[in-house]
Amino acid sequence: MCRNIRPLNNFEPPATSAEVHAAALQYVRKVAGTTKPSRANQQFFDEAVAEIAAATQHLLDHLTTSAPPKNRDEEAAKARARSAARFAF
Repeated sequence: MCRNIRPLNNFEPPATSAEVHAAALQYVRKVAGTTKPSRANQQFFDEAVAEIAAATQHLLDHLTTSAPPKNRDEEAAKARARSAARFAF
């Protein structure tokens, strides 16, 4: 999995459309092997991002869980702590 794609499910507040689009863009970039497609491929690249974003939003809208929603700030703090421990000198 691409390191830049973050889990989007079960957060309060829910993932925004911008977060879903960013995850779709990262996925398409990874699969295509490029961050900027050629002009000849731009239309298909953009279509893929839109379709994957729609499928991702559909998935997020329909997933259910019994776990309480996670707090974004707390999860970000945990990630920073893991990173600091991992890369400490």
